[in-house]
Amino acid sequence: MERTAVRRRLSWQVATVAEVRRETATASTIVLDVPDWPGHLAGQHLDVRLTADDGYRASRSYSIASAWTGTSSTIELTVEQVPDGEVSPYLVGVLKPGDPLELRGPVGGWFVWKPEQEGPVQLIGGGSGIVPLRAMLQAHTASTTPVRLLYSVRRPESVIYVDDLKHLASADNVHVSLVYTREAPPGEPRVGRIDAEVIDRLAFKPTDDPTTYVCGPTPFVETVADLLVAAGHNPDRIRTERFGPTGG
Repeated sequence: MERTAVRRRLSWQVATVAEVRRETATASTIVLDVPDWPGHLAGQHLDVRLTADDGYRASRSYSIASAWTGTSSTIELTVEQVPDGEVSPYLVGVLKPGDPLELRGPVGGWFVWKPEQEGPVQLIGGGSGIVPLRAMLQAHTASTTPVRLLYSVRRPESVIYVDDLKHLASADNVHVSLVYTREAPPGEPRVGRIDAEVIDRLAFKPTDDPTTYVCGPTPFVETVADLLVAAGHNPDRIRTERFGPTGG
């Protein structure tokens, strides 16, 4: 049975687009119906493959944006369009309900969070790095574990999952902080990147011994990881997921 599940994860299968929701000017959430979905852990990703009429194929990896309920065959991907990309412009701007989409997965076992894990959870995302962290927040809804999300975005209109984050942050044990790097909303005086002062003020303290998940562009992830270590956080409890310019 386990071998069958592994083969299913490593084999390409065809999903059907159930819904496409625009999140920002450049990002959309794609709701997929995947027959016989084997389930996934919050933080895992999958591969998406497109095939052109002439047979040319291009594939990219995308984090799964939703937590698995244990019974549903529906999953979500949130894709940010990459300029001149091969895959993301189609997923964000062309794909529509009813369309087929090839995928395989889930993949990954390091950058995952399970509700049975002990200790506080620190989530730090930059831009579309919020995607797997949102899945972790959804998976956390039945947990009493304290969670803090630190989300770095350029400006208010760049925030992905605006309404969803407000809802998730309404839980007593979840704290959400946004850091704006280019333009802040009225009443938010600070504009700038995450730095040592932000980590000290908004993140869990090293003495809390949190498990920290950092996701975003490679420079962002490396900077944040260095800041956490410099602040005294245990490097062994810092998990990172990074992405860069791969062609989209």
